[in-house]
Amino acid sequence: MEHEVTLILGDGVGPELAEAARMCIDATGVRIRWDVQEAGLEVMERIGTPIPDGLLQSIRRTRCALKAPITTPVGTGFRSVNVFLRQELGLFACVRPCKYYPGVRTFFRDTPIDLVIIRENTEDLYAGVEFAQGQPATAELIQTIHRLSPDRKIPSGPEETGISIKPISISGTQRIVRFAFEYARRYGRKKVTAVHKANIMKHTDGLFLAHARQVAQEFPDIEFEDRIVDNMCMQLVQKPELYDVLVLPNLYGDIISDLAAGLVGGLGVAPGANIGPDAAVFEATHGSAPKYKGLNKVNPTALILSGVLMLRHLGEQEAADRLERAVASVIAEGKYVTYDLKPHRDDPTAVGTRQMAEAICEKLNTLSAR
Repeated sequence: MEHEVTLILGDGVGPELAEAARMCIDATGVRIRWDVQEAGLEVMERIGTPIPDGLLQSIRRTRCALKAPITTPVGTGFRSVNVFLRQELGLFACVRPCKYYPGVRTFFRDTPIDLVIIRENTEDLYAGVEFAQGQPATAELIQTIHRLSPDRKIPSGPEETGISIKPISISGTQRIVRFAFEYARRYGRKKVTAVHKANIMKHTDGLFLAHARQVAQEFPDIEFEDRIVDNMCMQLVQKPELYDVLVLPNLYGDIISDLAAGLVGGLGVAPGANIGPDAAVFEATHGSAPKYKGLNKVNPTALILSGVLMLRHLGEQEAADRLERAVASVIAEGKYVTYDLKPHRDDPTAVGTRQMAEAICEKLNTLSAR
């Protein structure tokens, strides 16, 4: 069977990582017809938009994309391409596995960490419903809040206060929690933990928790529990091996996924996926590192492991497992790895992006022969 997949080259080190990931995925023997597309800062400078029309058309046709990192300017410039794709394509579930591979530098190398963070992508404070300080609409909103809820006043005035709205819905909660349980069942996971702050935000996080508990009853074969988000952070640092699948509203999911990535060695080994009913986009969770552009230096592991997630999504389980084992084996051997995977970052034996990918391909050939 042949699959068609959109390959988004990204910018900064994105094209180098895209080439490395494509090389490794092709080496599995899975037949993929790649539709190569561009997006991001460099495209913006050339044609005036970071998201060419052909990119969305391609993803809607293929329903599957592997995306290299894309630069998002901080504070100015165009909006995040990542956020745009999630909203435009209805990618409501962000999936970020955090697994320790022996050989990666981490304080937790003796702990069997294998977590999956499932983050709701469309609601919460990231919905973008904001009111700027000093604006008439902000003053009107504060007045409305005081009128409707006089016992819950905002103590500061509109001239110095910005406001964000935190929407959490029943349908959005049920959809993401059900996705988490179905993911757990599909991949043999044993437990789902809902993370919240329902003790304080009773009408938003409280709603999330109540409906998470309801959905959990549909999956009696999967253990369910909940944790308050601040306690969850402590638990992950003290005993991360006790947790399996975490399901969270948008903001907590963003924060906890980076914390969990730190447990297993950082964003360089953290893959990700954004999944909706009609499309899925697989991507590394790290940025585009423009200062390393063209230097053949950056660790390709996160995007290659995102390719592993993509292969599983496409039903190519055996190939995905072989590619993950090849990556794990190369990292464990520690010979053909990038500088950040060496015991010391200035180790002169570190190899480049392409050379590490070639070593993974060579390891795949060995695994194929077994």
